[in-house]
Amino acid sequence: MDIAGRAFIVTGGASGLGEGAARMLAGCGGKVVVADVQVDKGQEVAPAIGGVFVRCDVSQEPDG
Repeated sequence: MDIAGRAFIVTGGASGLGEGAARMLAGCGGKVVVADVQVDKGQEVAPAIGGVFVRCDVSQEPDG
């Protein structure tokens, strides 16, 4: 799969497996949106990988 230049939304991207996936995708040249309820952690991870953070709770319909 060609990741470079493509956009990805990673839910739960502020920690754990989601963070790992976000870092891997960004490391391969992907443009990453880190979506998570953990605002502090998301605002830390997203800029570190050149991504964007969005506060999102996928269990809540208005956020999803």
